[in-house]
Amino acid sequence: MTKNELSCLKKQKNNRKVGIMGGTFDPIHIGHLILAEQAYQQLDLDTILFMPSGNPPHKTERRGRATDEQRVDMVKLAIADNLHFELSLADMRKNEYSYTYHLLQQLNNENPNTVYYFIIGADSLFSFDTWMEPAKICKECILAVATRDQASISEIREKINDLEHKYNGRFVLLDTPDIEISSHNLRNAAAQQQSIRYFVPDSVEEYIRDHNLYMSGIQTL
Repeated sequence: MTKNELSCLKKQKNNRKVGIMGGTFDPIHIGHLILAEQAYQQLDLDTILFMPSGNPPHKTERRGRATDEQRVDMVKLAIADNLHFELSLADMRKNEYSYTYHLLQQLNNENPNTVYYFIIGADSLFSFDTWMEPAKICKECILAVATRDQASISEIREKINDLEHKYNGRFVLLDTPDIEISSHNLRNAAAQQQSIRYFVPDSVEEYIRDHNLYMSGIQTL
């Protein structure tokens, strides 16, 4: 991390530090878990909240996917043996879109002595300008960015510098392994009765099999 990143972390030492792993988790897989564990260790967090999103505006196609309840069940199973992972249903809005800025505002209002680290991948970093109210997101949290082989560290840092100046944001760069696992591909593999063993925790694999999830056919989106 740079001196600015370390300084940013030191300023938060008197507050509770909580990481947020958001997503549809359809299904949750080991890439999510490894990223969360790395963020927990590298940022010296108190806990990581796994927040399944109920109605994300960028994912409207639900054919062949798990229900909200099933996605929550799979997250519960995946994080059950990790004491610093917690399930949060704060983002499970069924009747309205789930916007990150609104979620963070709600969390900060309810927990004023907590600093939130919103964990994103490099792909989300490069599309951050397209998010709803990026300036408000930057005001409400520190964004922790995972590295990806598709983008060099210099490209990621350049983008971070650009966003920091544009939105007065606070970003930290994580040192994470590049694990390319797609929930979309896992759903299609399950639909074709191919093995997804080791891509998801054993308990999640068993849940998918027992509930015949994703068996309605191959998804193109």
